[in-house]
Amino acid sequence: MASATGIPEQTPSSERRGEDEPLLGRAGDASQQPEKGIQFNLIIGTAVIAQAGIWILAAVIWSSVFIHPLMLFSAHPLLNSAGFLLVVQAILILQPTHTPKQKKQGANVHGILNGTGLLAFIGGLIVIEYNKVAHNGEHFKSPHAILGLITYILFVIQALIGLTQYYLPQIYGGEQNAKKIYKYHRMAGYILLLFAFATVAAATQTGFNKNVLHIQLWAVIVTALLILAGILPRIKKQKLGL
Repeated sequence: MASATGIPEQTPSSERRGEDEPLLGRAGDASQQPEKGIQFNLIIGTAVIAQAGIWILAAVIWSSVFIHPLMLFSAHPLLNSAGFLLVVQAILILQPTHTPKQKKQGANVHGILNGTGLLAFIGGLIVIEYNKVAHNGEHFKSPHAILGLITYILFVIQALIGLTQYYLPQIYGGEQNAKKIYKYHRMAGYILLLFAFATVAAATQTGFNKNVLHIQLWAVIVTALLILAGILPRIKKQKLGL
């Protein structure tokens, strides 16, 4: 239906279609269905591709660690890969939500998964720092160490912003003001994925990996591409203000 100016009116249904439209595909292709539980968000649409990528990456890292005698340092790649796995699940669980009820439930589960993932990252950081101190090692010298520190810091900032904007909107001057930065929080999350991929890729070039774990750079690149291929098409354009 058109208005007197000839411009089509925005109806609730047209707005809903816009919110349901993913970056690639048709409206509703990557949306949570009313009769489906939130757990199905983890496999809707291209999510299965992302799941294949992250689980293969985790399996590559874990198998490389467990085929060798375990030591304190072993906890570093194990905790970090577990944190990364949880962060990917947090993204996948929230992306398909579109109704107020779904968004609320999705935000809560998203927060729990990200919070648990962040604890795993912090544990990984503590382990590597303790290991460096115990062996008088150099701190934050390699590309992997520098990228890792930056990524850790960005994850903490991202988590704090996500937590406060949703649960403590008064910090931003009220709920409406807090909602205005939602899209920036989402954009930052996707960019942060790239930092995480770069950090894992850089880890394959460390002496410990080359001499002990033997995780191949190509394996990280392939699984990273799979994860991105599963996540990016499900991005809702309207949620990013596109």
